[in-house]
Amino acid sequence: MTENVYITLKERGFIYQTTDDTALEALLGREKVTCYIGFDATADSLHIGSLVPIMALVHMQKAGHRPIVLLGGGTTMVGDPSGKTEMRQMLSPEQIQLYGEKIKAQFSRYLDFSNGKALLLNNAEWLLPLNYIEFLRDVGVHFSVNRMLSTESVKRRLETGLSFIEFNYMLLQAYDFYVLARDYHCILQMGGQDQWGNIVMGSDLTRRKLNLQVYGMTFPLITTASGEKFGKTAGNAIWLDAKKTPVVDFYQYFRNVDDRDVEKYLGLFTLLPMEEVRRLPKENINRAKEILAYEVTKLCHGKESAELAYQSMVSQFGPADPEKRIQTSSDIPEPKEAVLPTVRISPKRFDEKVWVVSLFVEAGLCSSRGEARRLIQQGGAYLNGEPVKDPNLELSAEILRKQGVVLSAGKKRHKRVVME
Repeated sequence: MTENVYITLKERGFIYQTTDDTALEALLGREKVTCYIGFDATADSLHIGSLVPIMALVHMQKAGHRPIVLLGGGTTMVGDPSGKTEMRQMLSPEQIQLYGEKIKAQFSRYLDFSNGKALLLNNAEWLLPLNYIEFLRDVGVHFSVNRMLSTESVKRRLETGLSFIEFNYMLLQAYDFYVLARDYHCILQMGGQDQWGNIVMGSDLTRRKLNLQVYGMTFPLITTASGEKFGKTAGNAIWLDAKKTPVVDFYQYFRNVDDRDVEKYLGLFTLLPMEEVRRLPKENINRAKEILAYEVTKLCHGKESAELAYQSMVSQFGPADPEKRIQTSSDIPEPKEAVLPTVRISPKRFDEKVWVVSLFVEAGLCSSRGEARRLIQQGGAYLNGEPVKDPNLELSAEILRKQGVVLSAGKKRHKRVVME
C-alpha cells in the first residue's frame, strides 16, 4: 500500500499548518482525493519559488491522488494582495492569456495529465462571466468584513494601502474552491502560508454552500539559512524557463546553496528517499550539493540538460571530493567520469569575438565549418548545456579566457574550450 502522503509531506518539510491535522492525515491515508493549487499568470514563466507547491502536487499524484492545477486567468485580473507591499501591476487580458499558455506548458514536466490523472483548469472560465450583483448576493453574504480585515494578508496591506479591487480577491479565491468542490469533488486546497486566510475563507464558504467537509493546507515560507528570500540570486529571480535563466545558471544556484540548507532542499525539491536526504549532507556536503543541483535540474529541464550542466561545472571547477564516494539512488555521473577533455586555443588566432562555428571545428567536434553549421541547424549543437540556435553566434574572447565553455555535439561528445 502507498505510504500516506500526509506523512510524506510532513516528513519532507511541506506542511506549515492545516485546517485539521488529525482528520486530514486520516483522510489521505484512507481514500484518494482531488486537491488543487492556484497559480496566477503574472509572468511568462514560473520561478523556483513555485517549486514547493509543484512538488507537493507531484507527491500527491505519486500517492494516487488527483491534482488540479488552477491557472488564475480570472484572479490575475484582480491581483492577490497576499505577501505584497503594494498593488500588482494590472495586466491586459491578452498578456494574461499569453502568460497562462506558457505556464501551462511548464507543468507537463512535473505532472501526468493523461487519462484525467491530473487536471489543468482556468478560473477565467467561471469568474469572468459572473454577474456582480448576483455574486454579492450569493457569495458576499457569507463573508464578514471584520473577519476579512483580521487576516494577516489584509492587515499588512492596510498599513501601506489596500485597493478595493484587491480586497475582493479573497472572495474570488473562495469561490474557486466552491466551484472545484461542486464540479470536481475537490476537497483539499493547498498553498503558501501567506494564503492561509484565503484558504480558510474558501473552506468555510464551500462547507456552507455544499454541506461538504473540505480541508486546507499551507506550506512554509522558504528562506535561506542566512534569512534571505529563497529563489533569487544577485537580486534576480531564478526562472523555470531556460530562456530566462540558462540551465547552467539554474544548476549553479542549487550547487552554491548554503551548507545548512542542503538537507532541507533535498527533502523539498528532489524525490530521493528521506534516508538519503538525511545521510548525504553528513557524509559529503559538496557531493550532496552536486546531487541536489543535478536532481532539481533534471526535474525541471530533463536528464540530458542536467548532465550537461553538471559536466560544465565539473570541467571548470572539478568534481566535489572525488575520493569521498557516497552511495545514492541518484543517477548523477560518478565524479571520476566527469572531467571533460580540454582544448586550448591561442588568443593570437582570434579577435575579441569568436565565431561559434569555428569553435566546434577547433574543438574537434566537427571536421569543417559546413559540418558545424549543419549540426547547429539540426539542433545537435550545445553551448554550456543550451542548444545553439544561431549559426552566426559570436562569443566574447573574454569569456573563453576567464572560464572557458563546454561544447557538445549530440548527447555523448563534449569538449571544454579555453583560450590561453
